[in-house]
Amino acid sequence: MEDKSGDVPLPPLGPVVGIVFNAKGGGEGSTPDAEAEYDSPDTIFAIRDALVSGGCRVVLLEADKTLPQRLLETRIDIAFNIAEGARGRGREAQVPALLNFLGIPFTGSDETALCLSLDKALAKRVLETYGIPTPGYAVFDGAGEDAGAKLRYPVIVKPNAEGSSKGIPDACIARSPEALTQMAEKNLALYGEPVLAETYIDGREFTVGILGNGADARVFSPMEIIFRENTFETYKVYSYQVKQDYTRFISYRCPAEVSPDTEAEMKDLAMRAYNALGCRDFARVDFRMDADGRLYFIEINPLPGLAPGYSDFPMLAEACGVAYDELVLSVLRAGAARCGVAL
Repeated sequence: MEDKSGDVPLPPLGPVVGIVFNAKGGGEGSTPDAEAEYDSPDTIFAIRDALVSGGCRVVLLEADKTLPQRLLETRIDIAFNIAEGARGRGREAQVPALLNFLGIPFTGSDETALCLSLDKALAKRVLETYGIPTPGYAVFDGAGEDAGAKLRYPVIVKPNAEGSSKGIPDACIARSPEALTQMAEKNLALYGEPVLAETYIDGREFTVGILGNGADARVFSPMEIIFRENTFETYKVYSYQVKQDYTRFISYRCPAEVSPDTEAEMKDLAMRAYNALGCRDFARVDFRMDADGRLYFIEINPLPGLAPGYSDFPMLAEACGVAYDELVLSVLRAGAARCGVAL
């Protein structure tokens, strides 16, 4: 990836941080959202500049086939991992597993937590054992099973192991088993992976950010994703198309206008999910609240986007008083403290 932003003076003695990333290539994929989870050069350079502002020396390491050799040849004190991986439901684990194998400290969750969290159905199954409420769901893998027979309709249909609303088009709500079968088969053919069907919760949508570990972890006030009136006919879905043109379809409110008890409950559920799945350093947890005020866990992202002015995590952090550069440096400090790396 060519740096077109100009040379950035690097401090002579600071720790060496390797940003490990997957960059958007601008090429054509098999689907319009093929690179939805990858980062733009602007995001990568923003993270670099934040780290440099904190006295770090920075090396950019793209997570392609050359990464193993580059890690062997490049001395870094810690990796700042934002890589999404290349393919498969365990792709987010590829870089952390490699870093662990080579004994290189890194920020963020490890390969096990990332694998478990990316598989939405598996994460929900685990969290149900911790008493965390989640909508009813079923998984379709193309084996001809009638997995949705006991679901309460309508249901939302999406790939089971994707993020950034990848595989969630505007038309993703099935009102009947027949419609579910058609949508699931289409999604399965497009993305080549099992499909999650989840009872649609008609209500308010929230996201909660977590920063840090153990007793030092900070749970940010919930941010509400507010769907603009007259832009959604029936079902309000934070789809890929909505995220691409978010200023038209949605607005954000942080802190969300909820009762103190509801905020406390949401924060508690988020932290319980974070700990139960073994997440580290930072993550974002999504909820829906129905008309009766009941909260439902939707999913967790232990590798949340860090695009300034666009991604939910830096937006909610800034609304809670943590500016972008400080957020990036806080993630680094959390990982470094956990790994015993001096900064």
